[in-house]
Amino acid sequence: MRLSGKAPFDALEPWDEHNQRLAANVHPQNWVNPTPKRRYHLVVVGGGTAGLVTAAIAVALGARVALIEERLMGGDCLNVGCVPSKAIIRSARVRSASGQAEEGARAITSPLEFAAAMARMRRLRSEISAHDSAARFTELGVDVYFGRAAFVGDGVIEVAGAKLKYSKAVIATGTRASIPDVPGLPKSEVLTNETVFSLTELPARLAVMGGGAIGCELAQAFAQLGSRVTILESGPRILSKDDADAAAVVHTALEASGIEILVNMEVTKAERDGDWTIPYRSPAGSGTLAADELLVAAGRAANVEGLGLEKVGVEFDTQRGIHVDDTLRTANPGIYAIGDVASGARFTHVADAHARMVVRNALFFGRGKVSSLAIPWCTYTSPELAHVGITSEEAARRAAEIETVTVPFSTVDRAKLDSQEEGFLRVHLKKGSDTIFGATLVGEHAGEIITQITQAMTAGVGLGKLGEAIYPYPTRAEIVRKAADAWRRQKLTPAAKRGFQLFFRLRR
Repeated sequence: MRLSGKAPFDALEPWDEHNQRLAANVHPQNWVNPTPKRRYHLVVVGGGTAGLVTAAIAVALGARVALIEERLMGGDCLNVGCVPSKAIIRSARVRSASGQAEEGARAITSPLEFAAAMARMRRLRSEISAHDSAARFTELGVDVYFGRAAFVGDGVIEVAGAKLKYSKAVIATGTRASIPDVPGLPKSEVLTNETVFSLTELPARLAVMGGGAIGCELAQAFAQLGSRVTILESGPRILSKDDADAAAVVHTALEASGIEILVNMEVTKAERDGDWTIPYRSPAGSGTLAADELLVAAGRAANVEGLGLEKVGVEFDTQRGIHVDDTLRTANPGIYAIGDVASGARFTHVADAHARMVVRNALFFGRGKVSSLAIPWCTYTSPELAHVGITSEEAARRAAEIETVTVPFSTVDRAKLDSQEEGFLRVHLKKGSDTIFGATLVGEHAGEIITQITQAMTAGVGLGKLGEAIYPYPTRAEIVRKAADAWRRQKLTPAAKRGFQLFFRLRR
């Protein structure tokens, strides 16, 4: 079923019991906005992860807090991002493994079972939504307003005809899918992350425009569910922000899932007359792709329009979003911006970290800095690709001060036993030290294992100390200890060996 376009519920089709429950939580249709209190200590614009965490912490500390959301509380993560995508990925993985699981997550062999998998996703999403609900935040003591917010002057925000006065404001309006300007492309007909989860029928042929994290994750999931999938990537490789060797491992895995990957690709036109017709050209030649559905995952645009930012001196642009300093403060000292709308690292966990920081900075004169954060990310393909800290490209540029340790999963017994030997751990260290500057991990459960390294970087713990921990055998996490062992072996120089030999000769 395609969307009706009725905001704010246009992402909630089909209108079944699960989506009705979701809507009742995240945008109740009979909601009455509260009467504004005297000046709020904090007004938060945007009810996604960044805004919700900010509001919850601030009100728990005793601040008067208002939260404004135009569409659905929970933002992209709950409604059209992390939660639904990982539910679908789970069903896809089970089908790929030909395993059995709860209803809707077992092997999918018919259109009816695809519908069951999507229904499972909607059910789980609606259950999780209670945590992000308007009722819960009202119970916490937050004044929840639904409507479009706009700054009308310094210290004043208007929403649904009411004027809210504030001491400090936090903008957390997020981003949306960016649709490229392709000749003939009917933008209202494409799928994005905001509409793909409303499908109830599996497309036989799916074209995915964009080879970033979202494109790769959903491409593999739909391929494992039974679609014939083609990725169209304009750059020379998929996952361009990641280590090239790690991206190559994922590329091979996607092809093994039956996905065709076309790189250095320019889509010259896109038309829909029942099916999609997508002519393209590349250095390797030209062609035309036919598809039943076209999913666009080619970047994000910041939600900054209509906020009245010009009236309060907040600098912004639609691609980068709102300009902030290292403390998340805008050019207006009373206004901060956090999460996707103000960050190049557009991840839910970064939004959460920003929220925790901004409460201290905006309300308690804190000086927390974004540059101090060790930010991991993970692409949830199979195998997963996770990263934290400096990239391999940056390590290469700083070769004089960096040394790198790489350990393949083929040396890890659990990976062998699971027949999942593809991938590796690559750690970038300060030369002559075990101080970790960054790491890339590609392999099953990489997103879980990278947390060890993120914690070490945050706590100032070196790779050598990580290697002193006792790891259960056999586990995939042993790859971290093996990396520490490899680093120690690098320290065993010829001079050090001669010193040890002399020591043992003297002990005879």
